[in-house]
Amino acid sequence: MTLPTTMTGIAMVGHGGPEMLELSHELPVPTLAPSDVLIRVAAAGVNNTDINTRIGWYSKGDNQSEDAAWGGTALAFPRIQGADICGEIVATGSEISDARLGDRVLVEPCLQEADGTLLQTPWYIGSECDGGFAQFTKVAARHAHTIQSPLSDVELASFPCSYSTAENMLTRANVQAGDRVLVTGASGGVGSASIQLARARGAEVIAQTSAAKAEALRALGASQTVDRNDDLSAVLGLNSVDVVIDLVAGPTWPNLLEILRPFGRYAVAGAIAGPLVSLDVRTLYLKDLSFFGCTVLEPQVFGNLVKRIESGAIKPLVAETYPLAEIAAAQDSFQQKNHVGKIVLTLD
Repeated sequence: MTLPTTMTGIAMVGHGGPEMLELSHELPVPTLAPSDVLIRVAAAGVNNTDINTRIGWYSKGDNQSEDAAWGGTALAFPRIQGADICGEIVATGSEISDARLGDRVLVEPCLQEADGTLLQTPWYIGSECDGGFAQFTKVAARHAHTIQSPLSDVELASFPCSYSTAENMLTRANVQAGDRVLVTGASGGVGSASIQLARARGAEVIAQTSAAKAEALRALGASQTVDRNDDLSAVLGLNSVDVVIDLVAGPTWPNLLEILRPFGRYAVAGAIAGPLVSLDVRTLYLKDLSFFGCTVLEPQVFGNLVKRIESGAIKPLVAETYPLAEIAAAQDSFQQKNHVGKIVLTLD
């Protein structure tokens, strides 16, 4: 096929509000390194990380221009965001077989290779390099996973970021059959994915959510729900769960350690209630707890996720869809937190 030289997409031109997202019809189509593939994007999910990166939330200093990318470096502008990508391979680099042309793929968002180079520090697509909020994107072929599924492009685009994050947390915390697992922020993309994936491992899941979303999460497989404002020690009991999958953090964080059993495991990949918490180190060492900060995917995680999707062991949760040009409305809806699952952008 003959590829265009320019494409339509959303360019983030700086840190700030949604006005930093500009629709452009003149973005250059990516140039491939020998080990890359070019993907025509069909659908791309909306994530917390898109908004956090735009507003500079990952910066730990006073100057967002210095360290607001996932890896703690400066973000280059303009940047095309979008970590949840489903599409079709339409071109290959010189080292990649043409047999991959036409493959329907999901993109592994945590990159070990980019621009033909093995990375010492992993990148996140849509942060350190351009992502899926455009008609085309490129990625090293190793990160474009072929998938065979009857699900729609929109449904498949709901999986990569949130479900791989959830699977990585469960893998790092070694969740097994019979474990009792608490998931905080359980109605969001990663939370709802964690419920399904923990149940697929044979674990019992307790979901922390609002009363309005409790029934939907029980339908996903949670055996019990607790309210966001509940005193977890009173409701669940001290030393009552084996694993905490945390996406919230915030001021009530110490309660999560109180409900963990001795030798319990705590895994975290988000801090939507606030990144600074109070830790009594005595609780950590006297209970022999294990902590896992989870960003970089373990090597087996994304491949295992694709297998679970293909087998039908997990199902997509698409709350809303928007055309790419309405990304500001999609992100506004995302931030209202009235949905369960994912919001997905569609590309023509």
